[in-house]
Amino acid sequence: MSLPAPGQGTLHLRLPATSANLGPGFDAAAIALDFALHIDATPATAFSIDATGRDAARCGQLEDNLILVLYRRLLEQNGRPVIPLAIRMHNEIPLGMGCGSSAAGRLAAILLANHFGQLNWTSDTILEEVSLFEGHPDNAAACWLGGFVTAACIGRAVHVARVAPPADWRAIVVLPPAPLATSKARAILPVSYSRADTVANVQSAALLGLAFAQARPDLLAIAMRDRIHQPYREAICPMLPRLLPLSGTGPILGVALSGAGPSVLVFVAAESDVTEARAAILAALEGFPEPELRVSRLETQGANR
Repeated sequence: MSLPAPGQGTLHLRLPATSANLGPGFDAAAIALDFALHIDATPATAFSIDATGRDAARCGQLEDNLILVLYRRLLEQNGRPVIPLAIRMHNEIPLGMGCGSSAAGRLAAILLANHFGQLNWTSDTILEEVSLFEGHPDNAAACWLGGFVTAACIGRAVHVARVAPPADWRAIVVLPPAPLATSKARAILPVSYSRADTVANVQSAALLGLAFAQARPDLLAIAMRDRIHQPYREAICPMLPRLLPLSGTGPILGVALSGAGPSVLVFVAAESDVTEARAAILAALEGFPEPELRVSRLETQGANR
């Protein structure tokens, strides 16, 4: 996507939703999904946000707005004037559901500051900044680059491997009625793990990358097994223990929490498998409030790419 000259015109952004961890890839692996945060921003005399879509009221508030707070902070830290913006926003990413809404919002703020503040940051610097504010690089890298990514940080530097995911695969995002704060989901985790649990996760994570790179649906049920975070989060993500047993059954290739939850990610090999998988998901969740099921392609394009 071509961008206007730095500091000028209307900046158009599309920032895809993401799902991190994918089971064993805790804080290291993520996939981009085909729904997104859309922003058009133009210099103005005062800040304004015209928000539509999901959680429009929260997205449109001017006070304590994730994007505006970080945008102002970056410009001030870099000695640039804070240029007010008129923002038109259409949001498709549910907030607090483990679909990368915070990564998309923080990346949006960084791209806005880079453009209107004429910071001239490179792609690597942008990824470093968003990973720093996120606290981990997985969602950040998937949102910025698209595709399936694995990422690691050494100091500020972010090292990423990326592949285009299989075009036929579909992700069904199972969304419960209520969100979950990532801070709560992290607080429930232990401070240490057994060698057996650690080795099991290393084995699964090693298979996970190759399953996506080689389009191996037969590996996903094993590759998405996790013993590091999901067993502890079942208590606050009650759909998970109902849906995990579906992994590797019928058309369902693999199941994992989406990010820190509470949403659950279910993979199938093709669009034609969605109907049968949907029926299995709803049957497994009988007695629960009916969830929203969002069927998504695996997005190959990152933000403005």
